[in-house]
Amino acid sequence: MKDTDFWNTHSLQYLEMAFDTSNGEIIHHPDGYGKRTGECGDTAEFFIMVNEGILDQISFRVQGCMNTNACCNTIVHLAGGNTIENAWNILPDHVINFLQTLPEDHYHCAELSLGSFYLALSDYSEK
Repeated sequence: MKDTDFWNTHSLQYLEMAFDTSNGEIIHHPDGYGKRTGECGDTAEFFIMVNEGILDQISFRVQGCMNTNACCNTIVHLAGGNTIENAWNILPDHVINFLQTLPEDHYHCAELSLGSFYLALSDYSEK
């Protein structure tokens, strides 16, 4: 595939989420933390801060491909400012549909990212 094909094959949402680095920070002493490594070898970590039941700050760290980065950024976009209860309703299909052009052979990236995010939500709920 030529480089120009890559830029023309992906939606603007996918490109923005794949290359955004603004949410990639470690929050020390987060209210919730989750980490998961997929069979593909990618690792996603989520850090959440909650204020009065609302996801006030969400960040992540990815060791893996740009597809996983795109999925993690999408989760931040979809979950930010929502209640914990609403955040549990985010599904892999929501992430895939938002990105529009996530390659089918990378749908597991949405599942990996959400799994890590759910672990952060669970960690918060257990505290």
